[in-house]
Amino acid sequence: MTVFADTSALYAMIDRNDANHQAAASVWPVLVKEHRLLTTNYVIVEACALLQHRLGVAALRDFQDGVIPLLQVSWVGAELHRSGIEAVLAAARKKLSLVDCVSFQTMRQLGVRVAYSFDSHFAEHGFAMMPGRRAGGA
Repeated sequence: MTVFADTSALYAMIDRNDANHQAAASVWPVLVKEHRLLTTNYVIVEACALLQHRLGVAALRDFQDGVIPLLQVSWVGAELHRSGIEAVLAAARKKLSLVDCVSFQTMRQLGVRVAYSFDSHFAEHGFAMMPGRRAGGA
């Protein structure tokens, strides 16, 4: 099965102080061993920016060397970017991001039904989540 890897879970897996670290880290070995992990270059950029800003270059290096090679990256083109922006503007919700909308559209286009995520927006859009919802909300 293919599982979409979202920023929320990828970040939580690296940051030992994140409220979801234990849940993210406990499911990661199973995901790597038993599933195909898919993400987008937008998720990679978002995760890299968060890791570098919050945890520093060493965490970014760990992510680059240890996690990214395990992911199949779907590169976002102009049409998908444009439709993601349209979805964000149509939703008019402050906390629903371009990265989220592009992720949902990528998952739908590729028939992926499960996200490695703690972001409740995935469940709101009809996707199953591993390991579950974010501690304390979206």
